[in-house]
Amino acid sequence: MTTPPHAPTGSSASAAPVGCPAHARAAGGLRPLYGPEAEAQPYALYEQLRKEHGAVAPVLLYGGVPAWLVLGHRENLEVMRSPRFSSDSRHWHAVREGSLSADSPLLPITAWQPLVALTDGAEHARLRQAVTESLARVNRHRLRRYITRYTTRLIDDFASAGRADLVDDFARKLPALVVCQQFGIREEDALTVGAAVSDMVGGGESALRSNQLVVGMMDELVRHKKQRPGDDLASWLLVHPSGLTEEEVREHLRLALVAALEPTANLIANTLRMVLTDRRFRGHLSGGQMTLPDALDHVLWDHPPLSVVPTRWATGDTRLGGRHIMAGDMVMLGLAAGNVDPGIRPDLTVPMHGNRSHLSFGAGPHECPGQDLGRAIAETGIDLLLERVPDLRLSVTDDELRVVGTWMSRRLTGLPVTFTPQARPRAVEGVERPGPAPARTGVVPAPPERSRGRWFRRR
Repeated sequence: MTTPPHAPTGSSASAAPVGCPAHARAAGGLRPLYGPEAEAQPYALYEQLRKEHGAVAPVLLYGGVPAWLVLGHRENLEVMRSPRFSSDSRHWHAVREGSLSADSPLLPITAWQPLVALTDGAEHARLRQAVTESLARVNRHRLRRYITRYTTRLIDDFASAGRADLVDDFARKLPALVVCQQFGIREEDALTVGAAVSDMVGGGESALRSNQLVVGMMDELVRHKKQRPGDDLASWLLVHPSGLTEEEVREHLRLALVAALEPTANLIANTLRMVLTDRRFRGHLSGGQMTLPDALDHVLWDHPPLSVVPTRWATGDTRLGGRHIMAGDMVMLGLAAGNVDPGIRPDLTVPMHGNRSHLSFGAGPHECPGQDLGRAIAETGIDLLLERVPDLRLSVTDDELRVVGTWMSRRLTGLPVTFTPQARPRAVEGVERPGPAPARTGVVPAPPERSRGRWFRRR
């Protein structure tokens, strides 16, 4: 099929005009990207689409809305880097024609806002400069001390029990505590913020309510930091020479929370799952052939934080992967599909040692500016956990672990483990549990500096 998805239909695929991919699906030619079957086995769907259409496939979204899904690794990079594809949803013909229903689940993730993720050109440069230069003020050594402090506290909370759920008790809490501290959010609010952001990303019935909660908390934070600035991201954004408004600061803090918390939690959980369940993988670690950074990269190849990014639109008629794309078409980045493109990974069992060319953090002008922060939290946290609790054992079979998701992302719901119970120590690694946190200044975060975990070695 070469006919582009140029006529969104609003509520029904069957109402699509002849020649539109939505109409083709009604005749059995186009597949929906959503629904129980597609969301339960997304990789099987990607492979079927690849067989049927090649590197770029027409698909249907909620409400019978047609779009292109990019399946090829090279083609994804082309979309990320080329000015032929914009992050500004005002290019989308569905927006211009008003064909999306008011309650469309696509609106919260595609509605245009003056955000770094949804702008291009000079405005994008202004906003991105504020974000990247503010993130660059994070001191990597003090950041590591914060990660160590919160990791130690979380482990202490379950160490004496001899059992834990590493998703709920560790992977979700650690990023929330560390990131919120860096943002200037009170520690007592961190887990509330983390739970709300996770619910937002989940896209359930309470997602809108959770979004409103986060917006309200960020409003309060911005007002507070305007009166009492501190050594934190919120304060740095407020005083940056780019001149962000209070609304822009609030929305970028909200965006940064979404981009930092859920992806980092999933990275930690999926890496720990692989260590606990994959004998081939764990054998590499035990034999000293795979470093923890290698392990994280392997997980980023196989389990990207986001499966699909639906925020690119063609600025004019063009071609991509042999397909004719029309101006205003939605072109979605298929990160998960691109990472398993047989053109670059003919054998998915081969570990991707030292290979960071995965698509998980994007590329080009919109490459994730906070990826070093997420990697530092994951690497240091896992390092400390494996050192403190070296005999972690999964308390269920791998087949019993449950993964849930939507067409955009997937996450592990639990990772129950047992281990030898430990007495709660008063101090670990010289980290004092009470007392104020250290001040922060400096540069972007970096990985930990030395090896400690018994299952792996560092570079």
